[in-house]
Amino acid sequence: MDKSAQVNNIRLHYLDQLGGDPPLVLIPGLTSNAHSFDGLVRAGLSPRYRVVALDMRGRGLSDHPPTGYSLEDHAQDVLGLLDSLGFEQVILGGHSFGGLVAVYLAAKYPERVTKLIVIDVAGTVHPKLRELIKPSLDRLGQVVPSWQDYITQMKQAPHWAGYWDDDVENYYRADVEINEDGTVKARSRPEAIMEAIDYAMGEPWADHLAAIKQPVLLLNAPGPYGPPGTPPLLPREHAQATVAALADARYVEIPGNHITMLFGDNAPCIVGAITAFMG
Repeated sequence: MDKSAQVNNIRLHYLDQLGGDPPLVLIPGLTSNAHSFDGLVRAGLSPRYRVVALDMRGRGLSDHPPTGYSLEDHAQDVLGLLDSLGFEQVILGGHSFGGLVAVYLAAKYPERVTKLIVIDVAGTVHPKLRELIKPSLDRLGQVVPSWQDYITQMKQAPHWAGYWDDDVENYYRADVEINEDGTVKARSRPEAIMEAIDYAMGEPWADHLAAIKQPVLLLNAPGPYGPPGTPPLLPREHAQATVAALADARYVEIPGNHITMLFGDNAPCIVGAITAFMG
């Protein structure tokens, strides 16, 4: 299942879950890793389909170059992976920032993408994105005394609202490296993540959406991203505006919030929506 490919001058790590055609390639969120889709695999996305989930450059077990985090850099990594796997065309999906990478690929390289699955991201970049992800960036720069301390902190994050299972814990295990002295640090560097954000904020997203002619499925979880009363990361009206801007798109609401939508009892809802979309 754990594999890697040399693409675009880096080593790209990915998880290859064998299954039926058509192949489905999934791109995780801004600071996330390929294991963020484990809940969907457990819910039956594989072996129904062959699911390839990757670690973007600078995340997880992929190489961490000092620079090179534009949308085009990420796109070339994905295209290189498709070439290495012998995939001429795929159904492409992405969660959060990974959804923006998928949108970019579908717009710029339409011959490689037959259908597009966008998971809880609008076809724009939030103007206050830097502020919204500051807590995540602060976490990336911290050294935590132990794995137990780290996982205790993660369980207390308000967006989990007490939710936890083995798939979530495996996702966090893939997110960090444990040093010889037992201390723990996230694999992603805040500088790389900020560079990715800066590039994304400079993209003409309205033009990209207008260029997409493939069928699109947009999955939106408008639950509170934190305690009750907290706003969702992607409000329903913003998601529906993105659907309206696309030539051929459908909207499906998923229970949970931006992250819990991918796990546990919510994951089968996504698998059902994807199965219906893929036909």
